[in-house]
Amino acid sequence: MQPFEFSLMHPTRLLLLVALWLPLGGLLAAPAAPSFAAATSAFLQKYVRADGNVNYAAIKKQPAELKALLQTVQSFDAKAASAAERKAFYLNAYNVTVIGAVVERYPLASVMKVPGFFDKLKFTVAGEQMTINELETNKLRKPYNDPRIHFALVCAAKGCPRLSREAFAAATLDAQLAAQTKRVLTDPTFIRPDAKAKKVQVSEIFKWYAADFKAPGPALIHYLNQYRAAQPIPATYTVDYYAYDWSLNEG
Repeated sequence: MQPFEFSLMHPTRLLLLVALWLPLGGLLAAPAAPSFAAATSAFLQKYVRADGNVNYAAIKKQPAELKALLQTVQSFDAKAASAAERKAFYLNAYNVTVIGAVVERYPLASVMKVPGFFDKLKFTVAGEQMTINELETNKLRKPYNDPRIHFALVCAAKGCPRLSREAFAAATLDAQLAAQTKRVLTDPTFIRPDAKAKKVQVSEIFKWYAADFKAPGPALIHYLNQYRAAQPIPATYTVDYYAYDWSLNEG
């Protein structure tokens, strides 16, 4: 028998070789990397408790997953993304960036102990340098005009809405934001009706971003009740604001 020769003189043998190689090549191909949303969800489920508190100490000890997420935050191509993809990305990027900034300085009692945490520190997000406030305002509040983002963004304080253990994804974003808003606005630690005093105490978020909600006083109660069908707040209640708790949301 003649030894096999790789030659154009043997087209049948060449086709056989290609046919044998293709399945092998498919088997040897590297698995696709998880999407940013999927990787963020895996991270959150590992380090965020059901009550929304974050295990910063554990992340500090094993920072590889966080570093990988932050690298994606820095290099993401926002211009090539759809509007929904950008919105989901920036929501996740905000929460991941805040966690990263805390872990870098951990142990930490409160982000308010870090001068300029929100308006001076600069971070790279999708190739741009910006502060956390600029990320919130310029990439989310202004472009999308969606007050529900305030219940998705978590600034590492106990006064914030509870951090979701599920990252936001473009395909399910609207449903996720609706569900998250309902969870927050029916949370008795966040919205506090007082039947005896005939008032409702709400987070100072509603004061700071009153223009986003376009709903001061009775109109705010109407906004809240859109998500509180089972526990509506009487329209006659007065609205008051409880003090924001800036202690770190760790646990």
